[in-house]
Amino acid sequence: MNLGLLAAVLTCLAGAVLLSGPVGAAPPEKETKVAKTVLTEQRRGRGAYLARLANCMGCHTAQGGHSYAGGRRLSTPFGTFITPNITPHEATGIGYWSEEDFWKAVHEGKSRDGRPLYPAFPYTEYTKITREDSDAIFAHLQTVEPVAQHNPPSQINFPYNFQPLLSVWRAIYFKPGVYQPEPGKSAEWNRGAYLVQGLGHCNACHSERNPLGAAGGETLGGGQIMGSNWYAPSLTSSLEAGSTGWPLEEIIQLLTTGVSARATMSGPMAEVVSQSLQHLSKEDARAMAIYLKSLPESIPRPSTAAPALNEEVRNGLLQGSKIYKKHCEDCHGASGQGAPGIYPPLAGNRAVIMDPPVNTIRSVLNGGYPPSTTGNPRPFGMPPFAQVLRDGEIALVLSYIRNAWGNRASLVTAAQVDKSREGIH
Repeated sequence: MNLGLLAAVLTCLAGAVLLSGPVGAAPPEKETKVAKTVLTEQRRGRGAYLARLANCMGCHTAQGGHSYAGGRRLSTPFGTFITPNITPHEATGIGYWSEEDFWKAVHEGKSRDGRPLYPAFPYTEYTKITREDSDAIFAHLQTVEPVAQHNPPSQINFPYNFQPLLSVWRAIYFKPGVYQPEPGKSAEWNRGAYLVQGLGHCNACHSERNPLGAAGGETLGGGQIMGSNWYAPSLTSSLEAGSTGWPLEEIIQLLTTGVSARATMSGPMAEVVSQSLQHLSKEDARAMAIYLKSLPESIPRPSTAAPALNEEVRNGLLQGSKIYKKHCEDCHGASGQGAPGIYPPLAGNRAVIMDPPVNTIRSVLNGGYPPSTTGNPRPFGMPPFAQVLRDGEIALVLSYIRNAWGNRASLVTAAQVDKSREGIH
């Protein structure tokens, strides 16, 4: 039942009470006020749920900071963007904004004063959100604690700080438009598509970016996360993170708990599951899984060739096997088989042999930690090895893992490990 219909039902019920109720029944004005209060609370509650799905708090909250008060730094090749305060504080937040102002930002990518926004704010995906959902999110944001927090301005590099260039970019790469249901598809499929394409803004990470920062190539086809040494794998390739051949329940489990028999979420995606996806309703989790499972298989991206097993390579793999035996074998097993539900297998693991190998490198450096969720409150994790192993040692052990037990993938170099150390403290 939509909100308009619910309002009509509540109003009719109030009228019926007045006509047939006993003497002394509440006056019409009071009944109408109660009905409006109920609708307002329902909309705010829905807005809180939708804000979770859109992961608004994830970007608009600095580490250790107040929720929605902004201040988080997003590093990109075009400069460092500082997320704004979206609490209802009048001086430093969006306390003076209206529903129309918020809709303009979400749907058109424009600020309250009409300035075009940089697509570090993913309005290129949020534009698919309906006006009803936008208004509900705004209603929720108006109820959070106002925080007086002035955030520093973004530091955008020249010439990208030249506003006319942004207008040209928008004319080429951005077209506003609410999601339109696809005829011939089920209501569940269309709901899943709406969540993935709009509120979930999955393509903002899971796609290649051209030199001007616009999403290009295949939708959800995978890509390097801008300004990060993490790769968001393809959601359309069975060689990466595609789930076409998975049972539906396993996809749902992975989305909402971060772990399944076939995969484990880690890195930035673990944060998304913890902050957003674990809060999906059963209906929305199923809808999203149905849509993801339906994505057509993509053409595999070119991969770096596995090494020819000459003497030099064999010697390196032998050294890597010794490092593996010392640091990895106790958990992942002598044959890379892992331990079901505890430690992921390495043999036949598509995340391990994926090109580029940045995610595997980062997991070894940072440690591999699935999200803590209601469905998996105490996940097993791997400790970080950034301070334990040198770059060359990490390269050797990963090269071994990527070419043992039937795995075949390119070697990892010390230079790749060194690059991935950026941002590690």
